[in-house]
Amino acid sequence: MAETKTATAPRKSKRKVLVGEVVSTKMQKTIVIEVTRKFSHPLYTRVMSRDKRFYAHDEKKEAHVGDVVRIEETRPLSKLKRWRLLEIVRRSTLAPEVAALAVE
Repeated sequence: MAETKTATAPRKSKRKVLVGEVVSTKMQKTIVIEVTRKFSHPLYTRVMSRDKRFYAHDEKKEAHVGDVVRIEETRPLSKLKRWRLLEIVRRSTLAPEVAALAVE
């Protein structure tokens, strides 16, 4: 007899998930996240880091500058937005107003 999946079984998502720091919240319902990737140089074996920025959708406007967040890949929401906010991993130690002034 063929086995069928039940509706209550958890489904593993095939979407990419990244963790990074929020660097800008100046747009409406959009945050900019900077993800830092560390790798060893192939020839010199020195540890190097590369940064990449992603635009993510934040429906409730709950993330602030300095927060560490987890984002998930989604369908294109605008010209640059292809990610959405999953959760806030760690809040910034600065107040949101102070963090915004520190970036400027």
